[in-house]
Amino acid sequence: MAHQTDIAIAQAKTLQHIKNIAKKLKIAEDDLEMYGKYKAKLPLSLIDDEKIKNNNLVLVTALTPTPAGEGKTTVSIGLTEGLNKIGKQATVVLREPSLGPIFGMKGGAAGGGYSQVVPMEDINLHFTGDFNAVEKANNLLSALIDNNIQSKTNNLNIDPRTILWKRVIDMNDRSLRDITIGLGGTSNGVPRQDGFNITPASEVMAILCMASNLENLKERLGNIFIGFTFDRNPIFARDLKAENAMAILLKDAIKPNLVQTLEENPAIIHGGPFANIAQGTNTIIATKMGLSLSNYVVTEAGFGADLGAEKFLNIKSQFANLNPKCVVLVATIRALRHHGGAKSEEYNTADLEKVKDGFKNLEKHIENIRKFNIEPVVAINSFVSDSEEEVQFVIDACANLGVKAVLSEGWANGGEGTKNLAKAVVDVVENKATQYKPLYNWKSPIKEKIEIIAKEMYGAGKVVYDTKAELNLRRIDKLGFNDFAVCMAKTQKSFSDDANLIGRPTGFTITVREIEIAAGAEFVIPILGKMMRMPGLPPIPASEKMSIDNNGVISGLS
Repeated sequence: MAHQTDIAIAQAKTLQHIKNIAKKLKIAEDDLEMYGKYKAKLPLSLIDDEKIKNNNLVLVTALTPTPAGEGKTTVSIGLTEGLNKIGKQATVVLREPSLGPIFGMKGGAAGGGYSQVVPMEDINLHFTGDFNAVEKANNLLSALIDNNIQSKTNNLNIDPRTILWKRVIDMNDRSLRDITIGLGGTSNGVPRQDGFNITPASEVMAILCMASNLENLKERLGNIFIGFTFDRNPIFARDLKAENAMAILLKDAIKPNLVQTLEENPAIIHGGPFANIAQGTNTIIATKMGLSLSNYVVTEAGFGADLGAEKFLNIKSQFANLNPKCVVLVATIRALRHHGGAKSEEYNTADLEKVKDGFKNLEKHIENIRKFNIEPVVAINSFVSDSEEEVQFVIDACANLGVKAVLSEGWANGGEGTKNLAKAVVDVVENKATQYKPLYNWKSPIKEKIEIIAKEMYGAGKVVYDTKAELNLRRIDKLGFNDFAVCMAKTQKSFSDDANLIGRPTGFTITVREIEIAAGAEFVIPILGKMMRMPGLPPIPASEKMSIDNNGVISGLS
């Protein structure tokens, strides 16, 4: 078993100059935009559509997770190490971590054990400034909106009551969800109700992840829907002439970031939307960059396959013309115990009957992946509390479904612990891969797309719409946005919109409260149940366990 001290020593010994990592990808030094010794940005000119067609994309997702997560990032990195161990040229392509969860519930998000991306502390903190650029571009638009309302000479007649755009900050802070701005007199602006979302929920982040180049980014930024005038005419960011200034703030953020794994393999990290309130995948540019430079690309999508993978396959892959050839479903014995009825204090206690009962959750995810015409592989992310009987049951139960399940020991053993998983993935890619198919066509009506996702992916019996959602549908139709994709905002804790319905609920009713419009990203966001786009901190935040000494050495971040 790996110990944190050993891992720290391994990091210090193996951290290579980023120029050496670039050489493995045949990237010229002149193409690197250096951020110190161990980080670099890559120019978009390296993207090659012909190479993309010939290389192999593997998506890592998971069963419905417990609050601590099931280790998708660790498995993604470990699988990449394993693929390189068996002679395949592989790069891992990941999202950037958000500071909110890092200081809130989960701590660091750069993998774990011997399956990490490094420099871990830099990646978990400010990295290359991409999140800061997204935040500034978002809040510039907010400032321009309020400035226009205040203006007596350049006023667009915006009705403040209709403004849908919110400010963002990359921190969990529930007190900012609903605020009043413009107080303190006429010189401070026009008072109105406003609020903050967390940065990964910003439409600017979604746009960055959907953009194909700088010109497309600028066009999408201009298409952001803000609200209405007093005459009920729609207002977009382009009406405020905001798109160029916003794109200027994002001119470096659009370039993917190159770092490395502990075993000195390439890692590209770029973009960071959450999967429960946004699309939950890294940028299209980063994925295409990886596929232009490597024979195998391992990427991940947030939370369970009903959220991140569904959006990866229905939104990202369909728009970017990607063809994922294998999906790795990460399962843990503790999550299966959870879905079998175990309480949180029982997650680490062996219980074969609860694992058997909880398997129905994993089975539904397997069925869902196959609906996209993709064959899954199950990675059992190993924990010390797993019993041999429980692990063997999962392997046998998956085999009965015609699915290969493999124990993944990347946390403890790095690439050596994931070689069997890598071989199983290669077998699917080279012998069973077909052209994937999305669940729905973007041209279908919005309600039809929502119901396909709710019934096919979640197992719902019916979908009902609150009055506000029905009004939102009329607005979408009037604005001509019916052919947008659908990006569901739903709890990650259940297939349903009720976090308490664990396992595999069936026949339940999904309630759509409202539907937001992300015109720049070209999708609409149905809000299911009680979803918030600004999380709060837990009673004991992860930040309380962190420290830094006089030499700048940080502990408690991973």
